[in-house]
Amino acid sequence: MELKDNYDRAFPYLRLSITDVCNFRCEYCLPDGYHCDSKPKFLDQDEIRRLVTAFAELGVWKIRLTGGEPSVRKDFTEITKLVSGIDGIDAMAFTTNGYRLKQNATTWYEAGMRRINVSIDSLNPEKFHEITGHNRLPEILDGVEKSLEIGYDSVKINVVLLKGLNDQELPDYLAYVKDRPITVRFIELMQTGDNLAYFKQRHLSADVIRQQLLAQGWVENIRENGAGPAVNFTHPDYQGAIGLIAPYSKDFCTNCNRLRVTATGDLRLCLFGDVGVPLRDLLARDDQKEALQMRIMKQLNYKKSSHFLADGNTGILPNLSATGG
Repeated sequence: MELKDNYDRAFPYLRLSITDVCNFRCEYCLPDGYHCDSKPKFLDQDEIRRLVTAFAELGVWKIRLTGGEPSVRKDFTEITKLVSGIDGIDAMAFTTNGYRLKQNATTWYEAGMRRINVSIDSLNPEKFHEITGHNRLPEILDGVEKSLEIGYDSVKINVVLLKGLNDQELPDYLAYVKDRPITVRFIELMQTGDNLAYFKQRHLSADVIRQQLLAQGWVENIRENGAGPAVNFTHPDYQGAIGLIAPYSKDFCTNCNRLRVTATGDLRLCLFGDVGVPLRDLLARDDQKEALQMRIMKQLNYKKSSHFLADGNTGILPNLSATGG
């Protein structure tokens, strides 16, 4: 069995949210901080094991743990070890705000983590504080350096491109990757269910960055198998690279290769889809695996050719923390 949809797109990549809790207050995602009316029960380790095992047998070989902030879970290290040890999982990644990275980079590597994406929306400490609500840039950058020192297979930095806030910082990020094997990815701000006014104020096309890169001799690379949606650029004088994630660009969804599962066990065929398909009722016992796989396979028949962000349709996504971006 292989996960393919009606548009012949294969899905070797699963983004698994393990919590929607986040301790940062990024103004484009959770400007008022994380709030929840009732304490949700996130997938436990047995449920995660059953879920990932089922997906691995369907051809998924790359897992990215997301949140919220995944490392707020006290059992994050145990989850990393569990998932990385499942047969068929060859690439173990996670996305983090980096607040625990300096202290735990070695522990997580030893548990099987090999790829890290760290959200750093400004290299200017004051702007970083303004955007995230936290004055932690130096310790986060120390965590990135620690990850390079340990030898992670991939260290990337995510930057949400914000008009009037960080859109003039490309020279700073270029200087940062000059002698570091790091990819900095500029991500277009995406409209969600609760950020329309902010989106209109801060959205900027990633093409602004693209034109600056091309003018300075950067070259677009061929997309690697199993890679995410970024278009990557390299330059012979730089160790690092620059990536652009532009969900509003033409044909952005053509090479879609990932599925998502929320922290409470709903399958999302698209970050901006209209429905979430419950899987949790089939995660209670090991003998439910075949039924779980059949439900997953069936749902791929309903995956659309594209999202409809350009039409202002953000689906059921209230904010990026809810499904891990």
